[in-house]
Order: sequence, then C-alpha cells, then structure tokens
Amino acid sequence: MKRLLTVLAAGVPLAAAVYLPTASAAPQNSSSASPFTCAAPSVKAPAGTRVESVTAERLPGGTIHGTGILGGEVSGVPAFCQVTVTLTHPGDNDHAKVRTWLPASGWNGRFQAIGGSAYGAGDGGVGLGTAVKNGYAATTTDAGVGDVLDTGWALDGKGRVNTPLLKNFASRSQHEAAIVGKEVVDAVYGKRAAYSYFTGCSTGGRQGYMEAQRYPDDYDGILADAPAVNWDEFEVATLWPQVVMNNEKTYPSGCALDAFTDAAVKACDSLDGARDGLVNDPERCDFDPRRLIGTKVVCDGKELTITAADAAVVRKIWDGPRTPSGKKLWSGVPVGADLKGLAGTTEPDADGTVQGAPFQVPALWVQLWLEKDPSFDLSTITYSRFTQLFKQSQAEYDKVIGTDDPDLSAFRRSGGKLLTWHGSADPFIPTQGTVEYRKQVEREMGGAKRVDDFYRLFLAPGTDHCGLNGTDGSADGLAALTTWVEHGKAPRTLPATLVDASGRQVGRDLCAYPQVLRYKGHGDTSAATSFTCVSPSRH
Repeated sequence: MKRLLTVLAAGVPLAAAVYLPTASAAPQNSSSASPFTCAAPSVKAPAGTRVESVTAERLPGGTIHGTGILGGEVSGVPAFCQVTVTLTHPGDNDHAKVRTWLPASGWNGRFQAIGGSAYGAGDGGVGLGTAVKNGYAATTTDAGVGDVLDTGWALDGKGRVNTPLLKNFASRSQHEAAIVGKEVVDAVYGKRAAYSYFTGCSTGGRQGYMEAQRYPDDYDGILADAPAVNWDEFEVATLWPQVVMNNEKTYPSGCALDAFTDAAVKACDSLDGARDGLVNDPERCDFDPRRLIGTKVVCDGKELTITAADAAVVRKIWDGPRTPSGKKLWSGVPVGADLKGLAGTTEPDADGTVQGAPFQVPALWVQLWLEKDPSFDLSTITYSRFTQLFKQSQAEYDKVIGTDDPDLSAFRRSGGKLLTWHGSADPFIPTQGTVEYRKQVEREMGGAKRVDDFYRLFLAPGTDHCGLNGTDGSADGLAALTTWVEHGKAPRTLPATLVDASGRQVGRDLCAYPQVLRYKGHGDTSAATSFTCVSPSRH
C-alpha cells in the first residue's frame, strides 16, 4: 500500500500547486473591483444541470491537510473564502461538488482549475491551498465520485456500469466546474479573472486534454502532464505484466527486476553522448534482457540466479501487449522505468508460493468496467482473453473516456495553449502513448510547425510518473505556460531538475518534441548548459 500511495500521490497535480509563476508575472490591475465579501453568490446552473445548493465559508488558512488516502499538507495558506456549489443532472441522481477557494487578499487576477488522480476527479485540498498561497482563485470538482481508489460508484445496484457518473468523471463535470468556478470568481470579486488555466497530471492530465478536445473555450492555457489519454487502451495495457507472469508461471523478484532495469540503463546510458545515469530515449535502447541469464543477484541477503524464464518475462513486458498472433496492441513499460510497479508480486507464502500483485488502477478498470464483477480473478486472464478485453475496452469506452481526438482546431482557434511534460521512465502511463497522440495531431492539423504554435510536448529522461511534480525532480510548467499565454513567448525548452540513477540531481533544459538532448562533448554532465537539443535524425 505504501508503494501504491507514493504512485498515486505522484499523480496529484502538484505541478499546478507548487511550481507557480512569481508575483511579477501577475496581470496588471488585478485588484478586486469591489470589497471582498465571503457570501454565497447566486449561481446560474450550467446547461443540463440544476444547482442543489451554494454555501460560502470564510476560512483562516494556515496549514491545510489534504483529504483522502493521499493526505499531504501545505502550510502558510492565507485566509480564503470557500464557495461550494453542488450540481445534479436531473434524472441521473448524481451530486457533484464544485469547490472554489478565493484568497481574501492578494488575488493575482488568475483562475486555476485543478484536476485529479487515478479514479478521483479533483483535488483533496493541498493543490487548492498552494494555489491560494500563490494568489490564485482555484477550483476543483469531485464529479460526484469518490477518492482515488474509491470505485464504489462504478456499478449500479443491478451490476451495470453507472453511465452518468462515468460521464461526469470522463468529461462533463470538469467543464461544468470551469463555468461555475469562473462565475463564482466574478461574483465574489466583482470582476472576471484576467486569465484562466487548467492544471493536472495523470488523470488530471487526461482531463486537461479532454478540455482542449471538447470544451476549447474553457481555458486560456492547459498544463496537462503525464496525461492518461488513450484511457480505454492503456488501462488494459498496463495489466499486461501481470498477464505475462501468470501465463508464463514466472514471477521475477523485485531484486531481479531491478537488475534488469539497472543493466539496461547502464547499456543505453551513453546514447545521448554522455554517461549521466539517464536514458534519453528508451525507444532507441535495444538492450536484450537475455544478456543477464546466469547473473547472480543478492536479494535480502540471499543469492539468486537470473533465469531464462525471468529474461523472457521482462522481454515481453518491455515489448508490450501483443495478440497471440503477434500483432502489437500497445507500448510496453519503457526501458529504464521501475518494473516493480506493474509487475508486482506478493511475499512468498509458507510454501514459498508467489503470486502477482496487480496495480489497482488497471485492475479495477478490468474488474468493474469490463467484467462488471468486483470479484473477477485477474490471474485467470489468458493471452487470448487479454486481447478480447483490450478490444472490448476500445469498443465500449473510447468515445466516453478515450480522450484521443486529434482534432484540436477549435482549441487553436480559441487562442488556447497546451503544454505537457511526460517522464520517459513512466511505468504507469507509457510515454509512447503521449508521443503517438502528438503525432496524430500533427497528421490531422498540418504538420509539426503548425501544431507547435499552440501545443508543445517535453519528455523528461529518467523521470517517473508525474515525477517533475517534486517526487522525482521538478519543472515549472505553469510558469512557462503563463509566459506563453500572457506574453506570447512559446517555450523552446523547459528548464528542469532531474534525478539520475545514482540519486544525484542534475539540470536539464528539456527539449520540445521531437528534438532530443545531446551532450556537447564537454562540460559538467550535471549542468543543463552541457547539453543541447538536436533533431532525432542527428541523435
């Protein structure tokens, strides 16, 4: 559970909350047009909804403790007004809360909406508190669903998928939160926000892409990191490591999995011209795990030998899901990523038996939304059944939550800007899925140069899921986005602090896709100035 909480915490959109632009970047004349009064405003219901209640409460700030299993806290939060609007869609029996926190003083004139993590649609308080601390009026919605792993809403009393709540989680509640949140800001401050932003990572990243695809006028700028786009496909795909282990009846230990990862990083480290403990482009790493067969590994004081069966399992996991006939379905875990996240196993029982321990997010997707059976035994999934489940997920859910529409022409016409960073060592959302989506947008909209005008992607070598939120490095994506939106200066690079294989912090100016980092041949490999961006053809 500790590992799971760490992963899910990484999915909290802390980029929105922690790495914010300095006060000097705030819009001019952003002070309130009327005296600040924390009172429940009159709220017009968004189309298709009814307002059930509106409450307002002035809170003293201080230390904000996050709710739910992720918890967390942020201190030094100034006094703020919390306005909570509860919406329902008549006939759907849902109750979605939209919370807006408005600083009592020092509002920077900006509006920020914050996305969710895993199966949670919104923020538990830490993101809101940090946003308020930095002068933002901030909004989030729970979409009428639960915490990050609370999926009690998935099925109704008859065992059928709860379609209204899935629609809330997938798209419509975020759009309604944008409408309501901006209306509340206008009512409380007596003036509209000068600029509006959406920020999120993982599920929050997917929500940001959905906003750009379906509601292009909601935000001036969207920071959508490690986005869970292609949801209907990658959620099933990330169960693949468990399917492989169960079908091959081989469960490599955590130490063995780490040995494969370490060996691959060592073998492919210098592909960017420098031995810096980072694999710059995992797609170019051709390390064969069979090279480790016979290698001795010490695990918990005991020596074990890497077997051919271990290597075969890792090879399939890196390669990614395929049909029994060999057709590739999706990308695998990137080389250099922590294999233990998706290839987890239980501790040996009294007989020494080990079983798979699936990551709960894809496990729940298959059990609830595909099998419609919370007790479904995932260990029984054959390779053939896996292919069927993958195709079933595509057929039933692509149009609901796939979030893979490449036509962003309306978002471009609205003047919106979309910025994304994604760790190249992300074991939970394959980075290649984001890259493929970007390629699809280019094909749809006339090439890379036209897309670069409003949408830029940055890949972070050696970085885990949502790692640049501070768990595995840092990057100020929101500062780059506000500069782009408010001053028209598109980011050519994204300054970041990464963590190499030895745990050392190193500086890198991440390249705008498709360019990649290349060592200049001289200089400190921990310094960003020692690297430059080159086209893939020169790499």
